[in-house]
Amino acid sequence: MRKKIIAGNWKMNKTPSEAIALAEGLVKAVGSETKADVVVCPPFTALTTVANIIKGSNISLGAQDMYWEVSGAYTGEVSPTMLLDCGCKYVILGHSERRAYFAETNETVNKKVKAAHQHGLIPIVCVGETWEEREAGKMEAVVSDMVINGLAGLTEEQIVNTIIAYEPVWAIGVGKTPATPEQADAVHKFLRKLLTDKFGAKVAEAVRIQYGGNMSEKNVEVLLKIQDIDGGLIGGASLKVDSFAFLIQTAAKS
Repeated sequence: MRKKIIAGNWKMNKTPSEAIALAEGLVKAVGSETKADVVVCPPFTALTTVANIIKGSNISLGAQDMYWEVSGAYTGEVSPTMLLDCGCKYVILGHSERRAYFAETNETVNKKVKAAHQHGLIPIVCVGETWEEREAGKMEAVVSDMVINGLAGLTEEQIVNTIIAYEPVWAIGVGKTPATPEQADAVHKFLRKLLTDKFGAKVAEAVRIQYGGNMSEKNVEVLLKIQDIDGGLIGGASLKVDSFAFLIQTAAKS
């Protein structure tokens, strides 16, 4: 049985000083949780601050992106070894915002995924379609391309230790209408079948697939009852201790 995983993507929110209260609140609320994996992904500038606060708890640290080289003349980039030195265990790769605003491609995501595994980081690989792609009937083609090319060249062990996060781009953000449980279920089933067809049933059954489309206190119970949804990649709700803790506690009971 796959263990649920709830990861909080803080995006470009919280200075190091602002991160202290949030991290301390999460340690107090869910720091001893063992029935679900808990991850927080602050901005690069707050990684060390948060790492020091969550040390000794059951909350793991993740980053929001990284470059695939270890060092070099890559101004503004952060390497896998830098993340490890900060205390990271996870790294989000290929988020829709990185693809939309910063020219991320399936090929660059693949390089980052391989580098993450090479250095012992667990990648959370984001996939998902825009509204225009869904309306045009291209969801399956778009998501398949992201998964197959994003995971190209990985060993079975590496694929099993990769987390996929399905984020319907059209359902992310303040004011956006979340995907219905039926829509989320359909895509997660499709992803599980895609993994089965490409890598075999044993591998597919072991891979955890998160849902990243505005999971909230209102829909978390229904979503986490769906067989192929193994947790959530959480945006705005991860910035509020009570909301994020509720999602984690619900996952622990699922």
